[in-house]
Amino acid sequence: MKKIVLLAMAFSVYHAGFSQKPEDTEVYKPVPPKVTPGAECGAAPSDAVILFDGKNLDQWVLTGDTTKAADWIVADNVLTVNKKSGNIQTRQRFNNFQLHIEWKEPVDIDGTGQGRGNSGVFLASIGKGDAGYELQVLDSYENTTYTNGQAGAIYKQGIPLVNPARKPGEWQSYDVIWTAPVFDASGKLQKPAYVTVLFNGVLVQDHFELKGPTQYIGQPSYNIPHGASPIKLQAHGDKSKPISYRNIWAREIVQPQ
Repeated sequence: MKKIVLLAMAFSVYHAGFSQKPEDTEVYKPVPPKVTPGAECGAAPSDAVILFDGKNLDQWVLTGDTTKAADWIVADNVLTVNKKSGNIQTRQRFNNFQLHIEWKEPVDIDGTGQGRGNSGVFLASIGKGDAGYELQVLDSYENTTYTNGQAGAIYKQGIPLVNPARKPGEWQSYDVIWTAPVFDASGKLQKPAYVTVLFNGVLVQDHFELKGPTQYIGQPSYNIPHGASPIKLQAHGDKSKPISYRNIWAREIVQPQ
């Protein structure tokens, strides 16, 4: 009897498979919006927010006083850190986004460890100074330091999977997918932040879960609820020569409805 029941069940499943059609699993809505990709590798797509294209700093303000325009040095289509004026951040606030940014250490860079071409890309700036979530920028070609503080690290949290750093004087790139943390109305964390980073086209952070904003001393935690936030660039106080940036753009990530 058991064998007959099993055979009947198998026949039923087999027959049901033939009664289904390919179009039963074909979906036509929502229709993804059209986006024109950049003409070459690293170029901004049609729906990107251009944060720096070599012309000016109209999209940026000083972190220390957001009523003031950013005053880093723009020359020859390149943005160079002005350490005297401090960090800068975008006028626009972002939630979940894709970011492309290129950076270069001076060819005659000096210093060692964390004092060698230090800067940072804060994927969400949540206050003055260095408050936020930092993707480290540093000369890591032949420069020993703690591994969760080298280029490609989520500072003091995520060690990069590999080290694809180029020599000082050569342009390098970060391509970032940032998923912002989510807080409820009372300020309690609902979902942590995640980040994926390609460093010179090589995966170094694979959907890494952050434990909270960057902490120089102590363990990070989500004790500052926030929403959409600016992207910030760091003017680090090390004594080495300043680094440069170019070709900065971001795309808001919007899930289809």
